[in-house]
Amino acid sequence: MGSTGAALFGILLIIALVAFVYVAAGVRIVRPYQRAVIERLGKYKETADPGLRLILPFIERLRAVDMREQVIDVPPQEVITQDNVAVSVDAVVYFEPTDPQRLLYNISNFILAVTKLAQTNLRNVIGEMSLDEAFTSRERVNAALRQILDDATDKWGVRVVRVEIQRIDPPADVMHAMHEQMKAERTRRAVVTEAEGSREAAITRAEGEKQSQILQAEGVRQRDILLAEGEAQAVRTRAEAEQFRQEVVAEGEAHAIESVYSAIINSGTDDRVIAIKYLEALQGIANGKATKIFVPADMSAALGSIGGIAELLRGGVDPEDPEAIAVVVPTAAAAPMGAAATRQANREAARRSPAPPAAPSSVVQPPNMQSPMIPPPPGQRY
Repeated sequence: MGSTGAALFGILLIIALVAFVYVAAGVRIVRPYQRAVIERLGKYKETADPGLRLILPFIERLRAVDMREQVIDVPPQEVITQDNVAVSVDAVVYFEPTDPQRLLYNISNFILAVTKLAQTNLRNVIGEMSLDEAFTSRERVNAALRQILDDATDKWGVRVVRVEIQRIDPPADVMHAMHEQMKAERTRRAVVTEAEGSREAAITRAEGEKQSQILQAEGVRQRDILLAEGEAQAVRTRAEAEQFRQEVVAEGEAHAIESVYSAIINSGTDDRVIAIKYLEALQGIANGKATKIFVPADMSAALGSIGGIAELLRGGVDPEDPEAIAVVVPTAAAAPMGAAATRQANREAARRSPAPPAAPSSVVQPPNMQSPMIPPPPGQRY
């Protein structure tokens, strides 16, 4: 009985161990970046999402597919361009799975298929371009390859995200020629840039000199204008001052003449006194060293008074007086109303005067001059 119980216990233990291994084999965990394809007895059953999944071991199988974006390096290969230059080109392809079922069932080796497809289309795309276009049109090459690979891989449940050309290596002699060409182009650009800089500098200097000359001319013009305006203002001020001075002097002289004339009128002086004063002034003039004396010719008023004082001259002038003066006045220049009085005065003076001195002074009467000794009546200008 004891041996039978022990045997039964061993059997149960074996069964429990087998059951545990069976259940553990049926537990599967799908990662967040994965999708799982569950097959039952070799037939597609379903696509499982991330999480804990239980399957029947030995009956069902779970195949996980990585859904993350992946990259494939396309090996370098020789490509002949349109201008018959052999270049070495390599690229990289970025793709991401979109359908795990088609990726597992429609293509057996997706990596190899995409690599060969990329190499073939690189030959086709770059073979239609020249070397310069291949260097300068990488974006166009990338877009063309991506479109071709995306269309081809769509039935495989994969989307090609982008294709990038890593390197295009021409032969050494072509590379040397390209370097020389680039050097010549750089030299040409440098010469052109230097010439343009010199031209711009010359234009700038010319513009600066032109502006400087314009400003200088404008400054000279403004200076001349200001100087002319200042000179005009100064002349105007001097003229106004001179006018004011002349007006003040004229007013003073007018007041003086009016005062003298009023004094003469108020003192009761008549023409005879004025004539005597006039003769006294002539006597003082004749005492000088001059041999010629200019006397105003318009002495009609004075000569008219000489006739009235003839009697005074007969008794008042001493013939022996050495201070006596001979006054000779042309009668042709005298006024008509005083001609007789002038002749009578000259005869009386000649009769009573002694012999003329050694250097007698002669009185020459210029025409059209008014006597300064006789003031004009009021209201009459000189």
